[in-house]
Amino acid sequence: MTYQDAGVDIAGKDAAMGGFLRWLGQTHSFPGVTGRPVLQNGFYAAVHDLNNGTGVAISTDSVGTKVLVAEAAGRYDAIGIDCVAINANDVLCVGARPIALVDYLAVQSLDPQMLEEVGKGLYEGAQQAGIAIAGGELAQVPELLNVRVDVAGTCIGIVSLDRLIDGRYIRDGDVVVGFASSGLHSNGFTLARKVLLGPDAYQVDSYVPQLGCALAEELLKPTAIYVQPVLQVLSQVTGLAHISGGGLLNLLRLRTDCGFELDSLPDPPAIFDLIATRGAVTSDELYRVFNMGVGFCVVARPEAEGAVLSAAQRNGIQAWPIGRARSGLRGRVALPQQGLVGEGSAFRSA
Repeated sequence: MTYQDAGVDIAGKDAAMGGFLRWLGQTHSFPGVTGRPVLQNGFYAAVHDLNNGTGVAISTDSVGTKVLVAEAAGRYDAIGIDCVAINANDVLCVGARPIALVDYLAVQSLDPQMLEEVGKGLYEGAQQAGIAIAGGELAQVPELLNVRVDVAGTCIGIVSLDRLIDGRYIRDGDVVVGFASSGLHSNGFTLARKVLLGPDAYQVDSYVPQLGCALAEELLKPTAIYVQPVLQVLSQVTGLAHISGGGLLNLLRLRTDCGFELDSLPDPPAIFDLIATRGAVTSDELYRVFNMGVGFCVVARPEAEGAVLSAAQRNGIQAWPIGRARSGLRGRVALPQQGLVGEGSAFRSA
């Protein structure tokens, strides 16, 4: 089973978006537009220069097909946390302090209990990220939805442009510290659901000995929010990567002449082995779709390694030094333990 078999074409996305992005790029030169974008398309967050040395960082994303698991389990609080996490973590990657989020909820019909659960999750996520939920939109669109609710959000942050982090200062030998994920986060669920759920597989309430819990309990673990530990070490950081869709290949979004050798990755949590076993999913596919236990990467000078690890520990997040930036690996991520090398949107056997 591959992600494309499940219905998601990672490799074809760039080609499909070409014409779309050409139109959007032309909006940057409209008369009267204040400021300009300062980062290329495809980075974790857009940054718009306000012409006063300050940039507004903006990220928008949805929880994706994780909402289908939430609906099957009748639990909606976790996806509120996910909505905050996926956007605040992306804004963080440019060195910005996330400050506010607006949400978009599309529903089949009004269900006060469900909406309160989503709201509770948004509150808990905002509390962890240290941001305000500044507003949002509730759309009743029964003709458009096959689920009871779809959840998306847009987060903004503020960054001084002279402190913008995009990877340009990464150099050979910089250490890569991996922060532990809490599980699948909000990525790869189309593949995970195809493999794990259905008539010939588990039900959401099935107890899975390999996991030590019901399947829904594992799948609905909220995405970890890394804002607080990362803000504490921003002055010592040369690159930040949110390991979401695309797995560890997300490190290649960084603007650097170096690649990355990750030779000390932790053992992946049991959920990833379960997906591999049940779906005969190959190692290269697992590492290009899922975070495999590493939800965020901090790149820093070797002398800052201790400070980064301590910040994670103070905030209750497990972290490990997992590798180094390497000048000889430009445009690639090498995983020696797994026998894989990744570039573009895929890993291959080394």
